[in-house]
Amino acid sequence: MTDATMGAPEGQAQPSVRVLAQYVKDLSFENPRAPLSLQTNNTTPAINIGVNVGARNLSETDFEVTLSLECTAGKDDEIAFQAELAYAGVIRVGGMKPEHVQPFLLIEGPRLLFPFARQIIADAVRNGGFPPLMIDPIDFVALYRKNLERAQSAQQQAPKAN
Repeated sequence: MTDATMGAPEGQAQPSVRVLAQYVKDLSFENPRAPLSLQTNNTTPAINIGVNVGARNLSETDFEVTLSLECTAGKDDEIAFQAELAYAGVIRVGGMKPEHVQPFLLIEGPRLLFPFARQIIADAVRNGGFPPLMIDPIDFVALYRKNLERAQSAQQQAPKAN
């Protein structure tokens, strides 16, 4: 197949993506009430999960994408466990228009990293004495749009310097 048949104009390189490395930047698990929190209880604790995504340039084509997950389980003011993970990858992007790089990194980057981060959290929670926490899939497109709207709103509300 030629470049033209794949959707790219002739003579223009196809976009390429490679994950060069994946790694845990930071991992924390806390079980502050152990062993009391491990006693059988008939009620399911409320679980809150926070997600954040960031990207930074390492070179013209290489970027570090970091997926941060913060998971807390408990009832009222009693925390059963808290797990925090910053999982990152170095992603090489080539042949992509500059205006498409940031959305790609903040949507597809975490999508590539998520299954590994999910497994690390599940294992940490299980190793802490609880059933593994299997985080539901995350819609990174919706998360990107929400963060973009929040940034635009904050920019509009910022006082203008004269």
